[in-house]
Amino acid sequence: MADLQDEPQTSPATPVGPGSLGAEDNPATLMPGALDRAAALLSVHPVADGCNTLVWTLRQSPYHDIDTPDTGVDTDIPRLRAGGVGAQFWSLLMPSGPAREAAACDQVVSDTLEQIDVALALMRRYPDSLCLALNADDLADARNRGRIASFLGPVTGRTLTDSLGTLRAFHALGVRILAPAGAAWAMDGLTAFGHEVVRETNRLAMLLDLTGCPPAAACQLAAASKAPVIISHTAAAALNPHPDNVTDEVLLALREADGLAMVTFDTALTGDSLHAVADHVDHVRAVAGSHCVGLGAGFGAEPGIPRPAGLTDPSGYPRLIAELLERGWTETDLALLTWGNAQRVVRDAEFTARAAQHRKTV
Repeated sequence: MADLQDEPQTSPATPVGPGSLGAEDNPATLMPGALDRAAALLSVHPVADGCNTLVWTLRQSPYHDIDTPDTGVDTDIPRLRAGGVGAQFWSLLMPSGPAREAAACDQVVSDTLEQIDVALALMRRYPDSLCLALNADDLADARNRGRIASFLGPVTGRTLTDSLGTLRAFHALGVRILAPAGAAWAMDGLTAFGHEVVRETNRLAMLLDLTGCPPAAACQLAAASKAPVIISHTAAAALNPHPDNVTDEVLLALREADGLAMVTFDTALTGDSLHAVADHVDHVRAVAGSHCVGLGAGFGAEPGIPRPAGLTDPSGYPRLIAELLERGWTETDLALLTWGNAQRVVRDAEFTARAAQHRKTV
């Protein structure tokens, strides 16, 4: 369960519930009252979504207004609120591809800085709905004030070569997550510099996002980090052997490290139904434990990416919670899934950073 001091005294201004869902989208199999129970739970324990790529989409369409619904993109403030989203991790990664992978380090840094600029501009443009979150207290404060807490990251680890200065600069700009996948210092096992990167992320209270890392590298990074690590958008390889899905070996490593695997809503990874997504959430909980499972849908893209039926945009979250309630999930475990586990890994990273700083002063 989330820390008691983080519990809101009043429900956040997040209008969720069956009334916000299109009738044609409601799964016919849901028992009467399940959506009402889901809405009630999300009003107190909103979703901390681990992955949204809207920043990249807005960089291509800088005048897009997310204050009103638009079929040109799957994320906007009304749908985030309808889905009970109380915190959003805004990905600062660029789409993968041969050109991106071949880009020089200075170009990757430049692109990442532009992503950060777009993200910060987004916060400034919608101050009544979004606010920048730098730590766990900011997450809780935003929730209690009815804002959607905005946690920046990840940025790609490819921006780091032989100096940690870039990492510290990103941290100063508000970034709180680093993704090692594809970085030379983490590709074939951690190099000496890779160990320095892990220590520095721990000192700065930045999370390591192991999405896209091979299983061996993911397990090594999870063991090397003193703070919990996350996988911000994935699914269970045991149910679908997609290369981006997490193996049971890695899930056990996350369990040992008190990390967090956040299940995505991507048909290629999960299957094409809400029921299939719930199966992946069930499997991650069964292997990693109820304290190590979260949600990272991966919304934010323009139309065209296949999404499971009923989970085509953020407004679908109550339907997934209703499905899990029908499967026998307790409200305690659902509160961990939606909010508590994400809040905990951010706070644990801060505890680790304070301990590291204390050791340097004694």
